[in-house]
Amino acid sequence: MTQLGLPEDIHACLFDLDGVVTKTAVVHAAAWKEMFDAFLRERDGADFRPFDASDYDEYVDGLPRADGVRAFLASRGIDLPDGDPDDPPGAQTVHGLGNRKNELVLDKIRTEGVEAYDGTLRYLEAVRALGLSTAIVSSSANCRDVLRSIGAEHFFDVRIDGVVAAERKLPGKPHPDTFLAAAEDLGVEPAEAAVFEDALAGMDAGRAGRFGYVVGVDRVGQTDALYTHGADVVVRDLAELGDSQ
Repeated sequence: MTQLGLPEDIHACLFDLDGVVTKTAVVHAAAWKEMFDAFLRERDGADFRPFDASDYDEYVDGLPRADGVRAFLASRGIDLPDGDPDDPPGAQTVHGLGNRKNELVLDKIRTEGVEAYDGTLRYLEAVRALGLSTAIVSSSANCRDVLRSIGAEHFFDVRIDGVVAAERKLPGKPHPDTFLAAAEDLGVEPAEAAVFEDALAGMDAGRAGRFGYVVGVDRVGQTDALYTHGADVVVRDLAELGDSQ
């Protein structure tokens, strides 16, 4: 293993954003809950079953927004039309609910701000110092703005986010296509790249893409699940890897 805690033949590092680089996973979870609870309350009345943390982990974490809406609704036996990507927030369509969630998360980011994980920033500095190439791989369409808000855009050679994925028609996690696109853009084979993810869907993507090393970042106490979904190693913070502490 290298001083970064990675196999010797790893030449590129592919990082998820929310929950790995930034502390925005909790903001996204709160926005999903607020949106879905309002929808369910209106649909089922006061005795509705709320959206909870297990729903977030299983159905929406790490997935593109519309896919997350579809997956959660299906888990409750609810079928809504897809609608159009520009449906107004709150429209009774998959895209309408997704746009309402995005509206909520942007408001929370504006009012509460965005924080980065210091351990990840130190790790990124170590990765860059040793000459490994880097990519940010996120389902978020707000990825660039979030990176700019924490002054971290310069850490990444390649960005594959929700905007790029839509342009290239890349399916999101748990499919490996966005990570594979990042590796291709960096000019490395998947076996030469490490994936850094906190979401179970991200672990699935890393395993499906046959990447050289998959690092699970456990922020919420799901170490066993991260291993089950394909992690080679699980850490609570990237500062635990190698000599970046």
